Amino acid sequence: MKRHHLDFTTWKKEALKNPHFKAEYDKQQPEFAVIEAVIKARMKKSVTQEELAIKIGTKQSVISRLETGRGNPSVAFLKKLAEALNTRLEIRFTAL
Repeated sequence: MKRHHLDFTTWKKEALKNPHFKAEYDKQQPEFAVIEAVIKARMKKSVTQEELAIKIGTKQSVISRLETGRGNPSVAFLKKLAEALNTRLEIRFTAL
């Protein structure tokens, strides 16, 4: 029996059609945005989690938890990350 691979983007598009799923997903948007921003900035600079952790004086496991959504970083911690990645932290409120 042949297995069919379902790509995440396709799955997400279908899952978001469910109003209950979409409501929960939308509640998590700020957390997803932080995770995505950290990963993209780190990858753009070609820095490993370990290297980033050393730069800010923490453990690699802290960076891993943040990138997998199991962390709850303070603004001060995000500022350290931004500085270590030679980027600027921006926090915005936008109209719904």
